[in-house]
Formats: sequence, structure tokens, C-alpha cells
Amino acid sequence: MSTSATASAGDAVPPAKPARPSIPFGTIFRDGLWRQNVVSTQMLALCPLLAVTSTATNGLGMGLASTAVLILSNVIVATIRNWVSPSVRIPTFIVLIATLVTLVDMVLNAWLHDLHKVLGLFIALIVVNCAILGRAEAFASRQPVVAAAADGVAMGLGFTLALVVLGATREVLGSGTLFASASLLLGESFRFLEVTVIPDYKGFLMMILPPGGFLALGFLMALQRHLETRRARSPGTPDPVAAERVPA
Repeated sequence: MSTSATASAGDAVPPAKPARPSIPFGTIFRDGLWRQNVVSTQMLALCPLLAVTSTATNGLGMGLASTAVLILSNVIVATIRNWVSPSVRIPTFIVLIATLVTLVDMVLNAWLHDLHKVLGLFIALIVVNCAILGRAEAFASRQPVVAAAADGVAMGLGFTLALVVLGATREVLGSGTLFASASLLLGESFRFLEVTVIPDYKGFLMMILPPGGFLALGFLMALQRHLETRRARSPGTPDPVAAERVPA
């Protein structure tokens, strides 16, 4: 009897360990901020990027709204991924994203009405942002909740960074200011961001218009490619993929 009990105890399956992300968090954030940036690498969401980035303030507001939708959609998709049938996966994700965008639109209209008026239709167009549906399908539906949330934060911050950098470039060259009207659009707590970079500047109108957006985006993408090329050619540069490969 005792031998049987001992064998049974020895054959018992150990308790399962908590789920761990298959991708290191460092890799997730490096991909979202730089290597797989939504704008500069994947070339997605260019419509709102070029339309709302006449100022850095508009870019920051649009980026934060998109980041909120990214995080929430990734978390919910990762949570329900085992209960959604593959045949209705994409329609389910689209309905979920549309619901979240509607909630974000209502929140902005209620508490940041001036920003809501400036961004206008482009808030609703977050629904058709391929980056959000793409991350839900390619990442969140295959990863644990924590990793999916980290991916949403990383991709959202990368998108926000691209919007703010492009908006700041166009605003400084176009009107000589930085984060103009931030206190009106985002609230009084953001007044410290308002800076006059070039006093008595006459302005460069083309940088505020759509052609200036295309020019600024092209130069920023060329700068990223240049930095990546220099880093790849520098001697002794480790391979980031090999360095971060998860052991089997």
C-alpha cells in the first residue's frame, strides 16, 4: 500500500507555472518604439498622421487616443482568444475595436471637447487603423494578457512618438512654436509644454499644409534608415535577434 502511494505521489504532475510571454519585454518595446514602428517601418496609419500633425499638440492627442484603443483591444483580445471561433475572429475584433473607439470618442467629447473638435473625424477613423487590427490578429490573439498589454503600450508609444516628432517638426518650421494651445486642447496641466521656439518668426506655410507633412515624413524616415545603416555597419555590433532569442 505504501509503495503504491509513493509511486502515485512520484508520478503526480507538478502544478502548472504561470503563463510567461514567449517574447522578452525588451524586444516588445524595442520593436514598438523603433524596429517595427507603426509609421516609420510599417507605413501604417498615414492618413491621420499627415492630417492631424500640423502641431505637436494635435499629434500628442491623437497618439494618446490611439494608444488607449491599442492597449484595451490587445488586453481584451488576449483574454477572449480561447473562446472566439476562428471563423468569426476578424469580425469579432473589428466590432470590439469599433466599440472601444466609440467609447474613446465619447470620453474626448465629454472631457476634452476642444481637442475633439480639432481631431474631428480622425478619431472615428481609428477603427480602420490597420495597426490596431493587425496587432490584435498577429500578436494579441497568440500571446498572454501581460505580453499583449505590453505590446499595446509599446506600439502605442511608438505611434505617439512618430506623431509628436512629425508634428513638432512641422510646427517649429511652419510657425516657430512648439505645443501651441496645449493648455486649451489638453487642459491647464499641459501649459508647461507651450514654447515659442523662434520669436517673431514669419512662418513657413507649406510645412503646415499637407505637402509639408509628406516632406517631413520623408526626411524623418530617411533619418531612421540612415541611423539603422550606420548601426549595421559599425564593427562589433551584436545581432539583436540572436541576443534576445528565447532558449527552448
